[in-house]
Amino acid sequence: MTTTSTSPLAVRLAGVTKDFGPVQAVRGIDLELHPGEIVAFLGPNGAGKTTTIDMVLGLSRPTTGTVEVLGLDPRRAIARGLVSAVMQTGGLLKDITVRETVAYTASLFADTEPVDAVLERAGIAGIADRKVAKCSGGEQQRLRFAMALLPDPALLLLDEPTTGMDVEGRRAFWSAIRADAGAGRTVLFATHYLEEADQYADRIVLISKGRIVADGTGPQIRALASGRTIRAWLPDADTAAIAGLGGVDHVDVRGESVTVHAKDSDAVARYLLTETDARDVEITAMGLEEAFLSLTGESA
Repeated sequence: MTTTSTSPLAVRLAGVTKDFGPVQAVRGIDLELHPGEIVAFLGPNGAGKTTTIDMVLGLSRPTTGTVEVLGLDPRRAIARGLVSAVMQTGGLLKDITVRETVAYTASLFADTEPVDAVLERAGIAGIADRKVAKCSGGEQQRLRFAMALLPDPALLLLDEPTTGMDVEGRRAFWSAIRADAGAGRTVLFATHYLEEADQYADRIVLISKGRIVADGTGPQIRALASGRTIRAWLPDADTAAIAGLGGVDHVDVRGESVTVHAKDSDAVARYLLTETDARDVEITAMGLEEAFLSLTGESA
């Protein structure tokens, strides 16, 4: 799989909306993904992530706007074997082996990568003769990944790809993904693991209420969320008084520890140090989780 400077965009969405009766699930998305990018697609439940991915996969069409995959209509791109998807559930026969599953899937294509090669790249060559029913959730997810690699797709869409994997499995999985991206494959993945998005994605696209609210690297996303996090040891914290300070977005008390997200961290620190018995006051820049909360108005 190779790409050139004249290769079309991997994904292009322009002015895309999607209505389901009176419900507007997607409210005008403009998005471009370039060949070789690894892009995380984040957002709270109901934000429009799944609806958008369905349109990229050609499973539904936009109410208005344009969706293109590698310069083609999504259904044409998929018919040509240019797109693969790894979903969380379904699609596996439990009474056959891992190798038989991949071999059967390969028989459905005119031209595929060798079965042993994709088993190796997915990290499951060692369990090739195991029945699918005996595989863990993480192993089944890597089996889906192997099946998706068979047509050597230019675009790979992943829905919660590492669900059920242990730490070592995740590391091996993302190492394989990074190698694929280096060869020109584009990867778009949805995940609830914010640290995974921060660590492995070239870009993070944050969607809320059917609109993109942020698009950039992890540091750029954090920079968009104004304010800082103040943590302190404070038994019996007066949360109402803290919340009433100017610029406070959120107050969280866990035992004798209080965490405050605020635009004016100096004012909060001044209050804690002069008006309370707070100790161990610490001020830090927002992490990705705090930025997610700030930009979407939802918990991460």
